[in-house]
Amino acid sequence: MEIIGVIVAGIIIGLLGKLIAPGDKDNIPIWLTVLCGIGGVIIGWFVYTAFGGDGSPGIDWVRWIVAIICAAVLVVIASTVTGRSKARVR
Repeated sequence: MEIIGVIVAGIIIGLLGKLIAPGDKDNIPIWLTVLCGIGGVIIGWFVYTAFGGDGSPGIDWVRWIVAIICAAVLVVIASTVTGRSKARVR
């Protein structure tokens, strides 16, 4: 059940990361955005715990904000590395 939760959270976090990523962020495919979101959730959790985050009762908003920021960074990296150019070649 935890794997399904990470996938669902990764989809949502990936789209949020794509939303807040600066620049031209629509030039990567949606499947890569979802992978960035899943990576953001996993990396965000490690970053959160590395800086002393131990969770809180209820929804841990700081952990989710860190995951969104990590996903946004991954979206920017993916866009830079594998993004499709929107410029027309004549």
